[in-house]
Amino acid sequence: MESQDIHVFVFDGLSDWETGYAVAGINGPQFQKQPGRYRIRTVAPHEGSVVTMGGIRIQPDLTLDALRPADSAMLILPGGVAWDEGKHSEAVELARAFLDAGVPVAAICGATAALARGGLLDDRRHTSNAPEYLAATRYCGAALYEDAPAVTDRNVVTASGTAPLDFALHIFRLLDVYTPAVLDAWYNLFKTGRTEYFVALMQAAGAQDQSEGREA
Repeated sequence: MESQDIHVFVFDGLSDWETGYAVAGINGPQFQKQPGRYRIRTVAPHEGSVVTMGGIRIQPDLTLDALRPADSAMLILPGGVAWDEGKHSEAVELARAFLDAGVPVAAICGATAALARGGLLDDRRHTSNAPEYLAATRYCGAALYEDAPAVTDRNVVTASGTAPLDFALHIFRLLDVYTPAVLDAWYNLFKTGRTEYFVALMQAAGAQDQSEGREA
């Protein structure tokens, strides 16, 4: 099976923690319904490495001008102060092209404000760091704001910068990465840290493996 690419936009100062759960889950085959179905690739605004807020240097796989929606299964936009400085409008235009082509986009923290400024949240249910944060963009979608850690509507995932786990949960659901039982146990384990959910995760994964064995 050939892997489908999930593209993560990387730029100087991106917030490292906001995509950690999502990237690890997509790229790691453990517990997945179809291991190897997806792979992570990084896309940057320019050639050359970028440095995250945490000081991690990333050498991108490609640049924005080389990415086409037909070559991707999702575009993920991390947060970072650059969005509030008005930078990376080209990434918003790429997100628009993705949505026009029916390819999902996931944005967290500052990236949600960038989508709002681009008009991409005017007619979709969404969330962000706070309603006042998005109101400052003067967008037209305030009536559709939801006070929730993460929201998915019509191929757009949005999340608060304090909700990287929920951001990943919504991404995994949209991409159908895990069975519902595995996903529920995984989420509850990392949300609560309770041992019972680790047991549930192992049991759900085991049941999945047995089912796949019977089908084979």
